[in-house]
Amino acid sequence: MADEATRKAVSEIPLLKTNAGPRDKELWVQRLKEEYLALIKYVENNKNADNDWFRLESNKEGTRWFGKCWLIHDLLKYEFDMEFDIPVTYPATAPEVAIPELDGKTAKMYRGGKICLTDHFKPLWARNVPKFGLAHLMALGLGPWLAVEIPELIAKGLIQHKEHQSS
Repeated sequence: MADEATRKAVSEIPLLKTNAGPRDKELWVQRLKEEYLALIKYVENNKNADNDWFRLESNKEGTRWFGKCWLIHDLLKYEFDMEFDIPVTYPATAPEVAIPELDGKTAKMYRGGKICLTDHFKPLWARNVPKFGLAHLMALGLGPWLAVEIPELIAKGLIQHKEHQSS
């Protein structure tokens, strides 16, 4: 499924141990600590590999996440706002990442700008509950989606670099 670079990056993300979601009170706090440690490690590894491509933060409860993701294409940086909520059945159910400004521009997206991860990512997530977390969602879900979809949207003229947009 994934290329060698992706496999290596994912193998360096710490696996999570706590099987807890937002309804699990104290256990959720422990799960959030694990999530943050895994995300920090993944971002550090990406920076060391000159592959920094997203920023992510959450509300105080860790149930709503938002940030920016970007892709460099033909030496131009395309940047997008992203967001997702943690499902009440997390980690059994993976979050659905949305990039609202791309809503309606590709068939590989649901209403509200939620990216389609059904065919490839969700079965992988299901086999790895509770070990996979948000860093894995970024590495195996959003990252590959951006790498495939954004160049195609650029080629079709559906998105333009900010410098080339007319005011």
